Amino acid sequence: MTKADIVQAVHNQLGGFSKKEAADLVDLVFETMKETLGRGEKIKISGFGNFVLRDKRQRQGRNPQTGDPIVITERRVLSFKASQLLKQALNDEVDPVPSSGPGLAAAVFADRPSALRRNGFISHE
Repeated sequence: MTKADIVQAVHNQLGGFSKKEAADLVDLVFETMKETLGRGEKIKISGFGNFVLRDKRQRQGRNPQTGDPIVITERRVLSFKASQLLKQALNDEVDPVPSSGPGLAAAVFADRPSALRRNGFISHE
């Protein structure tokens, strides 16, 4: 899935937004995530998972082609840990997540109908 696909999904599922507004919304979410991670803060998205930035120290390594020792510089790495709800949704073989419609969001919130209604995935009954 590309960023353009995400913009299209937001545009299709939420309605009321032009495609440009949907693109701006997606850009704003990604920019906010980048800034938050850049400050070294975690991002916790309930029902989805956690993004964590870790600092790795400088260490000794080897050039895989020559076998010569090299110094691997210190750097930051981003890791993602999926929530239990996301893992269950991805591994549910009895009722697989549909490829169209509400999709993963509906699967993640399946046990919380009020969240599905609030986010427009099901109508009020």
